Amino acid sequence: MTRSDLAHALGVDVLAGGAVLWRPGPVGPEIGLVHRPRYDDWSLPKGKLDRGEHLAAAAVREVAEETGHRIRIGGCLGETRYDVAEGAKLVRYWAGESLGGAFEPNDETDELRFLSPTDACRLLTYDHDRTVVRRFAAQPRPVSTLVLVRHAKAGSRDNWDGDDLARPLSATGRAQVARLTPFLGLFGADRIASAPPVRCRATVSDLAAARAMTVDDEPALGELAHADDPTAALARAREIAAQPGVTVLCSQGGVIPDLVDALTAGTPLADRVRPGGAAIPARKGSTWVIGFGADLTPRFADYYREPGG
Repeated sequence: MTRSDLAHALGVDVLAGGAVLWRPGPVGPEIGLVHRPRYDDWSLPKGKLDRGEHLAAAAVREVAEETGHRIRIGGCLGETRYDVAEGAKLVRYWAGESLGGAFEPNDETDELRFLSPTDACRLLTYDHDRTVVRRFAAQPRPVSTLVLVRHAKAGSRDNWDGDDLARPLSATGRAQVARLTPFLGLFGADRIASAPPVRCRATVSDLAAARAMTVDDEPALGELAHADDPTAALARAREIAAQPGVTVLCSQGGVIPDLVDALTAGTPLADRVRPGGAAIPARKGSTWVIGFGADLTPRFADYYREPGG
């Protein structure tokens, strides 16, 4: 979907991506706010999409340009809408954990301050930014994040004579991987894993190469093993989710909905992942991102039908 098509679908004229830049502080997270001399205001870092750019990628890029900090995105914090000279504007925000950086004043932003969420709300100029900060503060920081990717499209099973585990990606699937790889990179994976099928490993192999990482094998999390022993599959998923940091795991459509359901069952997120009891989506090339607390309580669960947010 093009930028103009997405804007039209969302009912706005201007699209932008932004983030609540945060880092650990002595008594909780500290939030980075920028001062823009052109407007003499204090705001969250954000900016319009470049041509062909996705919302999440714009958020990461704009934080880097306005603050000098590299981030990895976490939970989506929703949207704000307001009017500007060009018309109706939508900004979609993510939590953005700082991976380091140094601020240098520039024409767009001349000061960066890290403050507690409470102090940030006092300094911010706009109510819509305060709303986003309050959403961030209400969502405890995850200790670990599981990025569950369903493999990209493979060649037709009817036209494949070999072992189904070896069935490769189709041309459409390879095109999906080209879009998925930079999107998945925004989450800052600490480890990458895959179920046994070649099409699963091929979906995340470019990400692993880009990050100079290996792809770990997870035989318990393929469809065949899951069908034989779903309890063991869920136990292994919980072990992976308990590892601090971010794990990208690629699996199959017969596995991912069950994992999402089980990992969020009995929590306030259960209704969000399957509103009204609907089936949990997991189309090919889609992604579920679930953040967990130290006790494996899920903090957020976001579904990306297409790469880019």
